[in-house]
Amino acid sequence: MERSRAATGRQAERGGRGAWWRDALLAAVLLALGLGSLRWLERSRLGGPFGGPPEGAPIDALAVVLVVLAALAIAVRRRWPEATVVVSVGSAAAYLAIGYPYGPILLSAAIAVYTIARHRRLGIALAWCGAALAALLVHLLTNPASLDGAFGLLPATGWVVVPATIGIARRQVFEARARTRAEADRRLLDDERLRIAHEVHDVVGHGLAAIQLQADIALHLRDAKPQQALEALTMISRASSEALDELRATIAGMQPADGASRTPTPGLARLDELVERMRAAGIEIDLETVGAPRPLPSAIDLAAYRIVQESLTNVAKHSAAPSASVRIEHAAGRIRITVVNRAGETGEPGFGIEGMRRRATQLGGALEAGPTGAGTFRVRAELPLPRGEGEDA
Repeated sequence: MERSRAATGRQAERGGRGAWWRDALLAAVLLALGLGSLRWLERSRLGGPFGGPPEGAPIDALAVVLVVLAALAIAVRRRWPEATVVVSVGSAAAYLAIGYPYGPILLSAAIAVYTIARHRRLGIALAWCGAALAALLVHLLTNPASLDGAFGLLPATGWVVVPATIGIARRQVFEARARTRAEADRRLLDDERLRIAHEVHDVVGHGLAAIQLQADIALHLRDAKPQQALEALTMISRASSEALDELRATIAGMQPADGASRTPTPGLARLDELVERMRAAGIEIDLETVGAPRPLPSAIDLAAYRIVQESLTNVAKHSAAPSASVRIEHAAGRIRITVVNRAGETGEPGFGIEGMRRRATQLGGALEAGPTGAGTFRVRAELPLPRGEGEDA
């Protein structure tokens, strides 16, 4: 939280340095307004539009100096808010304490108070605003032109409390927006990390499952049937090589477009290769395709492939007698995937199943995975196609 507030403050200061010309223009306007009103205030001796009795010190050179200081300090208000408060509020407090009538110099003080409240943390801002109010109230003891009784508190209080409240509110809104943006960025980063984790999990998990099956076969047959054990070791070498190639392609596909790999993204067109690898690893697989395959959007094609891949990987890892049936149905406007482990699968859904479900839901589809009650474990996914894709002509 503190780091977020500090970052917000630094961002505000950078924005302040970039807007120096606006502050300079504001200072020039306040200077012109302040100096232009002095002659009129002297003639009226009634405090101008702010009201007040005719008593008070006559306008002289010192009044001019104080008005100039209060206005010019606004030019650096965002870069040095504390110094601006000291100069602008101090000049206004001295102006009133000497006995000069109420005038536009209070605008400079109000803007200085707003600035400190807008650009500093709440505790610091309240301390400075309290000091500014105390300084402006001193004139009640020395200025005969001040309002009587409790009404004397109104000018100083109004020129401090109102701008301070607005400044604090503005800062809170700014910080809330900054936190919202930071939270959105964090969520995007977390989603991207999770996506990468699922991709790597699917590729590496699939390769390791195939390697484990072949390694178990090699260990079992190394003495009785050394030739088959040698074949299993050959399959281990091939499976590891394919897994590494797919991992490289997956990681390369996450790079910017100018550095993307030319290796094709896995999709249902490579489903036969996947099934053959799993069969070579010792899993009995029945593959059925219903409907005429059509070109699919790359995101849906990859998701469908990964769902089948992860389902078969789970069969290899969790089934005592690994066998499965895979059904790919190309329907109008959608594609349905069903993988049934005929030997039955036990255990709670893990990271892989959650990853499959996440892939489906992100594309607007759905995925169900669990026991069917008939001694089988079924993964069923449905992925909708964009309008016009996969529909009969």
